[in-house]
Amino acid sequence: MQNLNVGLIGGGFMGKAHSLAYAAMPMFFWPAPALPVRKVIAEANPELAAEAARRFGFENSTSDWRTIIEDPDIHVVDIATPNHLHAEIAIAAAEAGKHIICEKPLARTGEESKAMYDAVKDKNIVHMVAFNYRRTPAVALAKKYIEEGAIGQILNFRGTYLQDWSADPNSPLSWRFQKSIAGSGALGDIATHVIDMARYLVGEFSAVNAVLSTWIPERPLQAGGADALGTVRGGEGPRGQVDVDDEVMTMIRFANGAVGSVEATRNAHGRNNYITFEIHGTEGSIVFNYERRDELQVCFASDQADRRGFRTVYTGPAHPYGEGLWPIPALGIGYGETKIIEAYDFFKAIAEGGSVSPSFADGYQVALIDDAIVESAAKESWVEVPQITA
Repeated sequence: MQNLNVGLIGGGFMGKAHSLAYAAMPMFFWPAPALPVRKVIAEANPELAAEAARRFGFENSTSDWRTIIEDPDIHVVDIATPNHLHAEIAIAAAEAGKHIICEKPLARTGEESKAMYDAVKDKNIVHMVAFNYRRTPAVALAKKYIEEGAIGQILNFRGTYLQDWSADPNSPLSWRFQKSIAGSGALGDIATHVIDMARYLVGEFSAVNAVLSTWIPERPLQAGGADALGTVRGGEGPRGQVDVDDEVMTMIRFANGAVGSVEATRNAHGRNNYITFEIHGTEGSIVFNYERRDELQVCFASDQADRRGFRTVYTGPAHPYGEGLWPIPALGIGYGETKIIEAYDFFKAIAEGGSVSPSFADGYQVALIDDAIVESAAKESWVEVPQITA
């Protein structure tokens, strides 16, 4: 069992999630495919970096991410920064021959994502974009049922990601509301998770017809660089412009003939992390709600007429990843477990010399979908989605 040294760039919310996964993965999946060693973490200045190292269990810290790229002892570069830094860091890491895991969205635009994909595609490295929600066991179980043909030919996908953390106009102007840093708003931040699930479960998008809306055009300027995610409120001081979308709604045509829709907003009072999908097929239906993440609702047309209807399957040892998680169905998993599973699959691919999905190719294809959604909203018409060519 090999040790793989990790250099993590970014010590915020996602840095915490990734650090937890590296510490816990061998506790859940043993024998582990490899042992992640939390070697060095980078932050914006020496004080923040040192604090992050102490908090997240890293041996060393730095305020210059380039030292991680240049260090021959680092095997894995983990990018958990705001979106505008993803491309530069990933391209440098690929040129140095490091394995890379990058938080979603892969980049701000399709053009940036292509540069990242081009940098890794001919290298003998493992690359992954962190769409962790597809690794929820219930979602993986839905994939299993679909591949087995349990619901027949898919006709329709309906997905949502609804939050309320930015519904208050006095929540501060974090980087997530600034196009130069984030690239887009609810579209890139949360809709991409549902788009990834739609591709994973149904197939490629062929065309989209979308609406983008910005409900709160100005917000209080935020003190400091930390992303508060709506947990603090601004005062009566200066405000800055929001130049990204608060909400996205899009219709979808899939390449296989199915149709669908995705809706995402960060302005839905009462919705916390409401990721859902409902899939209808010729032989049944599947429903998932992340706020009840241990459950998958299924209805099969083959059931007897007097018993037909939705029933709930509680995920556990008999289901995907169940052997590594908790020993009783519905004992309960959380956000952390999805990151632990993500780390397991990533390090397994490195140890075995394989690849992992979602890769940078998947991240690039999602970025092309995002670009098509933006174009569609501007044109108020259907727009075809380009497909990656090798």
